[in-house]
Amino acid sequence: MKQAFITMLEMQDRMNQKVHPDWIAQQFDWYRAIWIECGELVEHYGYKWWKKQTPDMDQVKLEAIDIWHFGMSALFADGKTLEDIAELMESQLIGYEAVDHDVREATELLAQHSLATKGFSVRLFWDLLSATGMTFDDLYQQYVGKNVLNFFRQDNGYKDGSYIKQWQGREDNEHLVEILAELDSQQPTYSDEVYQSLQQRYSAAKNAI
Repeated sequence: MKQAFITMLEMQDRMNQKVHPDWIAQQFDWYRAIWIECGELVEHYGYKWWKKQTPDMDQVKLEAIDIWHFGMSALFADGKTLEDIAELMESQLIGYEAVDHDVREATELLAQHSLATKGFSVRLFWDLLSATGMTFDDLYQQYVGKNVLNFFRQDNGYKDGSYIKQWQGREDNEHLVEILAELDSQQPTYSDEVYQSLQQRYSAAKNAI
């Protein structure tokens, strides 16, 4: 688990550097992004008792992954190494059993903590992860996949508007889901393989235009 945390922290650091090279010193308000994403998650899950709603669990899980992006970012601080942060994260989960909340309650508790502390609770996130039915392997696989896709978009013209998000009638997110299902997330080259698979599909789609 610790090595997986280090890998994800490294990837998050690289992504944040694309926004600002010295992003840690900027002390961005990660907590605000966390609680707003929590609200979006509940929107996808449904909360309106006055109308029929069916939880969109695929979108709920994607929102949980987005919260994880911001949550990890909130744990960085000047003077802390990636190993320091990973050890802190792991120490909070050793022997910890997720509390049995429903999705809305788990999300609200995480949002409340974020607002009260302007920080991020790994344990409360674990409760949310459990409530959505996701495992640690699911978290790792989907986090790496989304992170790689974000890099891929940036490398292929996302900023200047030249990136094509629809490939052969489907969004890049849909292609990513298929790619993740085909690859072994335990391989050390997993993130590279995800990127290469995206590139192959994207190139083929552009050549077909």
